[in-house]
Amino acid sequence: MKASPSDQRSILDIQRFDQQATSLRHKAANLPELAELASTTVKAKNARDLRIAAETELSDVKRELLRAEGDVEQIVMRITRDEARLIGGSASPKELEQLQHEVGTLGARRSELEEVELEIMMRVDAINERITILKAEEAGHAAVIADLEIRKENAMAIINNDLDAIGKDRSQTLQSIEKALVDLYEKIRDTTGGAGAAALTGGACGGCNLSINAVELKRVSDLAEDEVVRCEECRCILVRGV
Repeated sequence: MKASPSDQRSILDIQRFDQQATSLRHKAANLPELAELASTTVKAKNARDLRIAAETELSDVKRELLRAEGDVEQIVMRITRDEARLIGGSASPKELEQLQHEVGTLGARRSELEEVELEIMMRVDAINERITILKAEEAGHAAVIADLEIRKENAMAIINNDLDAIGKDRSQTLQSIEKALVDLYEKIRDTTGGAGAAALTGGACGGCNLSINAVELKRVSDLAEDEVVRCEECRCILVRGV
C-alpha cells in the first residue's frame, strides 16, 4: 500500500488525538470524585436505613408506652375508687380492711408499673436522640454529596470540552488524509486494540517500543517514501522520517 509522506505524518496526528481522547476518557471514568461519591452515598444510605429502623422502633416503643400509661391509669382509677369508699365510711369494718389491703397492693403495683413506664420513656428519649444524630449524619452526607456532584460536573465539563476540541481537530485532519490509509489505521486499532500508527525512531517502533532488527531496518530504509510500512510485532503503521 502507498500513501504520501504527509498523509503518513498526519495519521500520526490521528493516533495522537486518539491517545489523548483515550486518556481523557480514562480520567473521566476514574475521577476521584466518583469514588468519594460512591463511598459517601453508601454512608448516606446506611444512615438513612438506620434512621428508618430507629423510627420504626420508636413507633413500636411509643405504642408500648401507651399501653403502660393505660395500665397505670387503670390502677390509679381503682385506687381513687377504693380511697373514696374508705373516706365515705359506708363499708363494714371487714370491707374497710379489705379495701385498705387492696389499696396497699394497688399502690405497690402502681409503683412497679410507673417504673416500667419510666424505663419506656427513657427508651423513647434514647431513640429520639439516636434519630436526631442519624438525621444530622444524613444531612452532612447530603451536603458532601452535593459538593462532590458539583466538583464532578465541573471536572467532566472540562474533560468534555477537551474531547470536543480533540474531536474537531481529528475530523479536520482526517479530511486531508487518503481514505484507504485511514481505513487501514482504524482496522489495525480495532483488531489489535493498541496503536494504529507509530513513529519509527531510533530503530524502534513507537507503538510496541520494540527494537527492529538491522535486516528489517535496511529493508525499510530502501523502500520508497510513499510505501506504507508495518511493524512486524504490533502491526501498526510505521511512519518514517518523523
